[in-house]
Amino acid sequence: MREILKRAIGEGREEIAFGETASYIPELGRVDKNQLGVCVYTSEGKKEALGDTDVRFTIQSISKVITLAVALERCGFYKVFEKVGMEPSGDAFNSLVKLDLSSNYPYNPMINSGAIAIASYLTPIISFKKMLEITRKLCLDEQITLNSDVYLSEMANISRNKAIAYLLESKGIIASGSVQESLDFYVRMCSLNVTAESLANFGLVLALGGVHPETGERLLEEDVVKVVKTIMLTCGMYDGSGEFAVHVGIPSKSGVGGGILSVVDKKMGIGIFGPALDSKGNSIAGRYILRSLSRELGLHMFS
Repeated sequence: MREILKRAIGEGREEIAFGETASYIPELGRVDKNQLGVCVYTSEGKKEALGDTDVRFTIQSISKVITLAVALERCGFYKVFEKVGMEPSGDAFNSLVKLDLSSNYPYNPMINSGAIAIASYLTPIISFKKMLEITRKLCLDEQITLNSDVYLSEMANISRNKAIAYLLESKGIIASGSVQESLDFYVRMCSLNVTAESLANFGLVLALGGVHPETGERLLEEDVVKVVKTIMLTCGMYDGSGEFAVHVGIPSKSGVGGGILSVVDKKMGIGIFGPALDSKGNSIAGRYILRSLSRELGLHMFS
């Protein structure tokens, strides 16, 4: 496994020069784009890590997987998808064009409009403190904290997400008067500090159907995990999800902090950190690492 990881990370490192950090969030733009790490945690209990796997970075849109799972458990399937769809959008993650012109509802929970809507479901019933506890438990990482610098940087550059939230309010998707609370909750969840190892841990929890890999404790309902993994496969890599599914075939979710969470059902969780992003907002090195691992280990779900 270690030799396979070395080859994969070598392929990924060659692509870093073609990517850039998420400079539209100033604090993320300051990150060293040459950092790169990958961690694999298997269902046999073996963990292999290479590169910058203990570096803390913000989870960003990977938190959408957690908020979706919690919303499904607390609100139920029909409430969650009553006003949020399940289809790929084909547009950038922060687009509001189709929400305004061709659909009354966000296309899916993995784009900003859908995630902000999900946040509005959760704010009346669960605190951020409790969400932090849940995140720590799912990632098997008690060291996860709020990155205040990134949180403040995002809140100071939130105009586009604020426009999305008010458009959602105008369509009756977010209750009147709850825009600010929903945005604050959404940004706080995006600003949690994780590592590639944290994501590999969470990936294995999902791969095992919501069960803690060491204690056997059920952390998420099995039906909830099935929905989450399906949405990750079809929508998790923004408007590059279809191409990624063809070439890699592993349910994954990316974040503009450079993280990728990947789930190989019943086999392993994979966590990647590579802050140089492609034009879609996905870790450019991470995509190539996963493509290499899928090929070398036969991980494509249709192999």
